[in-house]
Amino acid sequence: MALTFTPAPVVATPTDHPVLEIDDLSVGFGPKGRERRVVENLTLSVRPGQVVALVGESGSGKSTTAHAALGLLPAGGRIVGGRITLGGHDVTHADDKAFRHHRGPVVGLVPQDPMVALNPTMRVGEQVAEAVRRRGVPKRSVEVEVVEVLERAGVDNPVVKARQYPHELSGGQRQRVLIAIALAGKPKLLVADEPTSALDATVQRRILDHLDRLVADNGTSLLLITHDLGVAVDRADHLVVMSQGRIVEQGKPAQIAESPQHEYTQRLLDAAPGLGRVRRPAPVPPVDDVVLRFDGVSKEFTSRSGLGSRSRARVLDDVTLDVHRGRTLALVGESGSGKTTALRIAMGLERPTSGRVLFDGVDVASSDRRSLRALRRRFQFVHQNPFAALDPKFSVRDLVAEPLESFRIGDRASRTTTVSKLLDQVALPASYLGRRPAELSGGQRQRVAIARALALEPELLLLDEPVSALDVSVQAQILDLLVDLQSELGLTYVLVSHDLAVVAEVSHQLAVLDGGRIVESGPTQQVFDHPEHALTRALLAAVPGLSLKEAGA
Repeated sequence: MALTFTPAPVVATPTDHPVLEIDDLSVGFGPKGRERRVVENLTLSVRPGQVVALVGESGSGKSTTAHAALGLLPAGGRIVGGRITLGGHDVTHADDKAFRHHRGPVVGLVPQDPMVALNPTMRVGEQVAEAVRRRGVPKRSVEVEVVEVLERAGVDNPVVKARQYPHELSGGQRQRVLIAIALAGKPKLLVADEPTSALDATVQRRILDHLDRLVADNGTSLLLITHDLGVAVDRADHLVVMSQGRIVEQGKPAQIAESPQHEYTQRLLDAAPGLGRVRRPAPVPPVDDVVLRFDGVSKEFTSRSGLGSRSRARVLDDVTLDVHRGRTLALVGESGSGKTTALRIAMGLERPTSGRVLFDGVDVASSDRRSLRALRRRFQFVHQNPFAALDPKFSVRDLVAEPLESFRIGDRASRTTTVSKLLDQVALPASYLGRRPAELSGGQRQRVAIARALALEPELLLLDEPVSALDVSVQAQILDLLVDLQSELGLTYVLVSHDLAVVAEVSHQLAVLDGGRIVESGPTQQVFDHPEHALTRALLAAVPGLSLKEAGA
């Protein structure tokens, strides 16, 4: 897939003074004189109207750099060298009171997780109003200003949304509220810390498009922090690549993408879906055997309003699909399209309102508890968030052995041997057996979750967004692992994803869901080459580095 590079308009000229200037910055954590350096001798600047992307894996120091520039370093962290100038003022060792004069009119922060950053007990308008009042807006004008800033941030129907609570909004709308709060102070610089990592690909694209327009229309500068080199190449004027607290490469995004000078940058490019990754699902087995069949499956949920009336929402509508042995079927769609509900019905965790799910010819929904338990030895579930799915009190040994103990398979000695073999299968060393989830990285936790799922030697794995919470390089490792395991063990996968770049790498068949209905399905290559539905084309267009022309649109 060839690279399509469309830089944001550049308003700055070389003579403009930087809005943010960081010179030889070092940041450490721990006791003075024995601190652990997480940022080392870093120098960068952001000029008016410029988009600078700071790229690197988790732990590379990119967020720490931004927090130092905003005066938001956590307890134990401090600047141990260098200088930071914000809006022409030296803020290197400024206290929180001094920083309050800069947050708002000079710099605004768009944090990563809106459900953490927004107060769930306050209406959206009240939270934006707090930021508006800090600018000294008269009380009689605050309400009008709140609606205006929500509208500027791209929130549809802002008068209604201002009266709602965060949980009543979609992920994309919540992220726009955070942008509105950052814009309320009319800052010269926006710092966006992974602003779209938790969003669907199409919503991600709309949020990034809107940030681009803010830069172009208002001359606002943007410091974009991301682990996704594909996003950075598509969106930035200047690209800064960080590894282990240092800048390893920087320059024009197109030049870096075409000829990276550092091996770390090359690894990020190779791992980025849509840029360097190639499609390599496991070979299609010769036997065409249906393992799982969705036969006219529909699902409705009933909700009760505050007045006691009931309403019914249909989240799956007459879904019919076949999953073939040894292959991967990808279910693709935006949030709310019914993908995860389909997996839950396949697991027997939800019953369909109508239709059937047949596993090897057996109706899952009509199976009694005993029969369903026997079936569940043959199919297993891998969650999106391994940290939430793994008991934090258990060691890796206990987590992987638990399914064996639950089904009374083997004795203690044989289970220990099996656990060691499973860790070897997912490329984790035996030294990790005694560790707990908090001591592992995100990728290592997901490997433990996969090892746990494989403990009962299942035929089918149901994978719910298994890599969406991971850095792109770790994501690539997990996808490679899944492909290798499928080839080695003859596994069948049903993969839920909103990201067609991920789907392209591992799936043989895909089905696109929209509002609970299948709007397009077929062999992955065919759908990529000749997308017929508007949603499929939109999902393809949202993949960084993949043009619609190349996608067959």
